Amino acid sequence: MICYVLSDTTLEKCRMTIQKNRRWIDACELRIDFLDEENRAIASSFPETVDIPVILTHRRKIDGGQFTGSEKQRKAELLKAMDGAFAYVDLEEDLKRGELDSKAERNGIKIIRSYHNFERVPDDIYAKVMQLARRGDVAKVAVTPHSVQDLITLFNAERENRGIDKIIIGMGEYGMPTRILYRRTGSILTFCSENETAPGQISAQKLRELYHADEVNDRTAIYGIIGNPVYHSSSPQIHNPAFRAIKFNAVYVPFLVDNVRYFFMLAELLKMRGFSVTIPHKIEVLSYLGDITREVKQIGSCNTVVRKPGLWKGSNTDYYGFLRPIENDMDEGRIRRALVIGAGGASQAVIWALRNRRIKVTILNRTLEKAKAIAKVNLCTADTIENAPLYAGKVDLIVQTTSVGLGEDVSPIAGFPFTGREICYDIIYKPRMTRFLKDAQEKGCTLHFGEEMLLEQGKLQFEAFTGYHYPKQVHPEI
Repeated sequence: MICYVLSDTTLEKCRMTIQKNRRWIDACELRIDFLDEENRAIASSFPETVDIPVILTHRRKIDGGQFTGSEKQRKAELLKAMDGAFAYVDLEEDLKRGELDSKAERNGIKIIRSYHNFERVPDDIYAKVMQLARRGDVAKVAVTPHSVQDLITLFNAERENRGIDKIIIGMGEYGMPTRILYRRTGSILTFCSENETAPGQISAQKLRELYHADEVNDRTAIYGIIGNPVYHSSSPQIHNPAFRAIKFNAVYVPFLVDNVRYFFMLAELLKMRGFSVTIPHKIEVLSYLGDITREVKQIGSCNTVVRKPGLWKGSNTDYYGFLRPIENDMDEGRIRRALVIGAGGASQAVIWALRNRRIKVTILNRTLEKAKAIAKVNLCTADTIENAPLYAGKVDLIVQTTSVGLGEDVSPIAGFPFTGREICYDIIYKPRMTRFLKDAQEKGCTLHFGEEMLLEQGKLQFEAFTGYHYPKQVHPEI
């Protein structure tokens, strides 16, 4: 089930929220700790007014809720609300068995016995699940992973606590995959919300329409993207709709990764079929690959990993993805000299792609030595970024590969005297129109956007993952 967490202040607003999200959800959790006092008093009426199962929860501040009154008052309000036709009631692990349990049993309300830890993943989490299961119908643990190693612990719960009705939640950024792949943790449901009532919650629409989380099963092929950061990526919007279009039982999930070695262990646990790689892991993954393509050998970085019999194979689709939007210009001789801004990991595929097409390249970077090292390997020249104006009117293509402009309205070559004849290409795709491109547009330059490269390299990854061409009818929203 996909369960929406209701955090409105009135029951009427809660009903409106359900109506807005109804097509994407199977159940809801009524958080009466968010309700005003008047509406808490009539919470028992709520289940009869909606057409989905309702979980009753009254969460204390110390457990991540809003209720700050006495424990006696909270229990009294829970008891009163349990006169309603709730499907479940959530009771914390430290609540001793008593009136609440007895009333739940009399009224046919199943008990979710829950444990919350906003600091970490406890060492005894599997034992904790078993203890909770003995005191309720469903065991729920909501904990906070801080690494991929913690994430492995959570996904192992399916095996370690097999046969127990449970809900396993990883809160925060590292835990987000557990919300999408909740069935792979053995969970009976996943929580969602637009207001993020707990760290890392995803909207109902995304869970249902983008990830189809409720349809993931043992036969679903899992793909993903690894990086740090990673949740800004639009790659899930490229791959998941395309899987759907060709009726391929697969899901593509973002993973925040702090340690590549442990991620490969997680990939084995989840039996992943492949994944995309973004910064800062494009070089580190090479140590774990059994086979690499010619492009990876030449460029020295990998952005696509696919499972092959007995090994992982790495390739680099950035190379072709970058070239596709400017191929006609190169074929027709409009690009002979290029300026590449930046000497980071992203620039290496760009530089090698251009040199392979016999384009003369100059690399501009703040640290000259780094630019010289890449220039030496690729037989091109290097200079400092401060000298950018010296190249005005002398190049046909300018490619911006740094992170400058990502989240701030600045250009790495502010004040550059564009002539209007340059083709300007920024591989950043959020925002679409960076300051670098705005400055170029004002002078009449031809523009190419990062989303073009992202989409082209993504289509090639899709082919590597599935063996099928990217469906023409799919137009991703990036």
